[in-house]
Amino acid sequence: MPSKLFDLTGRRALVTGSSQGIGLALAGGLAEAGATVVLNARNQAKLAEAAASLRAQGHTVEVASFDVTDSAAVEAAVARIEAECGPIDILCNNAGVNLRGALQDMPDETWHTVIATNLHSAFYCARSVAKRMIPRGRGKIINTCSVMSMMGRATTGPYTATKGALGMLTKAMCADWARHNIQANGIAPGFFSTELTAPLKANVQFNDWLCARTPAGRWGELPELMGAAVFLASDASSYINGHLLYVDGGMTSVV
Repeated sequence: MPSKLFDLTGRRALVTGSSQGIGLALAGGLAEAGATVVLNARNQAKLAEAAASLRAQGHTVEVASFDVTDSAAVEAAVARIEAECGPIDILCNNAGVNLRGALQDMPDETWHTVIATNLHSAFYCARSVAKRMIPRGRGKIINTCSVMSMMGRATTGPYTATKGALGMLTKAMCADWARHNIQANGIAPGFFSTELTAPLKANVQFNDWLCARTPAGRWGELPELMGAAVFLASDASSYINGHLLYVDGGMTSVV
């Protein structure tokens, strides 16, 4: 029974921002559970490399390179995926960026770039996929939120604003779509070892602060996000909706 609950065989998952880091880890976890994964990124070379790495592990992988901040491009891409590959059963909104700077010196362009990448994209993708899930009477949407969905840190204003908004957008998706048997939830990672966080991990002062601040006493490793993704994408979470699952080593549980 437990293995059947978490079995994703026969389901298709679109994972945005999945050529590296957290997105690729989420896609790998879903593929390991049996799903066909559709990887998305704008960099086609990195996308091809990511797809090859998963195929080498025996997984079924498709690719879709499109700009998630472009509403028309998202709609065209989702329509194309469904027409050529089949229904999207699972959507993972993972595309994101963190451009740092003090709020008082923040250029408009930087603010708008982060908002578009982290928040607008999730709305565009979810809207396009959900309107196709609704007639089918089923679907799973997983938004990559963050510990910054409920916490702030200096120089991360735009990122924090988007992740807080994405947490609330997740609840709004639940409010609108739960009646159609669509479960919309969020994964809220703490600090994980990725290509993008490598400079922070190499910073001795920051690394020491983080390990002291986190009850687990260490950074998270990408495979530790896979179980949360599989759980929220599977039948095991059929009555969980509008929830943010913090995978943070206990960081948000302590002061």
